[in-house]
Amino acid sequence: MLDKADDIHPLFHGAPKTTEFRKLRKRIVQHTREAIEQYGMIEKGARWLVCLSGGKDSYTLLAVLHELQWRGLLPVELLACNLDQGQPGFPATVLPEFLEKMGVPHRIEYQDTYSIVMDKIPQGRTFCALCSRLRRGNLYRIAREEGCSAVVLGHHRDDILETFFMNLFHGARLATMPPKLVNEDGDLFVYRPLAHVAEADCEKFAASMGYPIIPCDLCGSQDGLQRQQVKAILDGWEASHPGRRQKMFRALMNTRPSHLLDPKIFDFQGLFRTAPTDGDNSTDTDPRD
Repeated sequence: MLDKADDIHPLFHGAPKTTEFRKLRKRIVQHTREAIEQYGMIEKGARWLVCLSGGKDSYTLLAVLHELQWRGLLPVELLACNLDQGQPGFPATVLPEFLEKMGVPHRIEYQDTYSIVMDKIPQGRTFCALCSRLRRGNLYRIAREEGCSAVVLGHHRDDILETFFMNLFHGARLATMPPKLVNEDGDLFVYRPLAHVAEADCEKFAASMGYPIIPCDLCGSQDGLQRQQVKAILDGWEASHPGRRQKMFRALMNTRPSHLLDPKIFDFQGLFRTAPTDGDNSTDTDPRD
């Protein structure tokens, strides 16, 4: 990647010249490109609605997608979108001014979902589920209005891993955020191109670029969220065994249905021996047996 003044997207103007930052940028771009290709996200001539919250992850997503598009590696049209949900004190001018300055095509949409959430959720309960549903419904509507085939979100590797453990601990199921899915109506893709990117890399990247971060005061003001509890557990594991997050994430890409317990995804009833054997050719991976 070249960094000459006339060969760089405005989102990268002023980027640090350090070797550390160049490696960081290259790693994020490579991981994003890998996910886009691995999960078949590219439809030539498609239009993507890139959701921008103003947090570190969505800024990283926006920059990297424009980097790939700038280099001719992402043959789709990008439309940035911020959904202003009416939270008190939300700095409504920050994102429009930033996007105008960067020359990024965008749409700013105001929908007061904040009042709905505050009215429906009892005091002391978490807002995330209802807030997310209302936000997603509005983003789907905007995507349709804008002729987009995909809604693109900034969830990263750690979000996906945390969601897996939240489902495991609280939902009694093995599931997480997929990098690619089709919405319930069947007319829109939902993509997560940062699926392989670590949260720490997003944080370092956005901070190094000096992007104007907008915190989410709605859910960020609540203590004891399930996600924060899971994050603390994963942080502890990572501190005692560096690299554990990445190993667990790789496990999500290396499942063996025959070694789980779900008869809906593996036909245990139809499992038969092919022939009697003298030795033990069991493939059970439990070392205690």
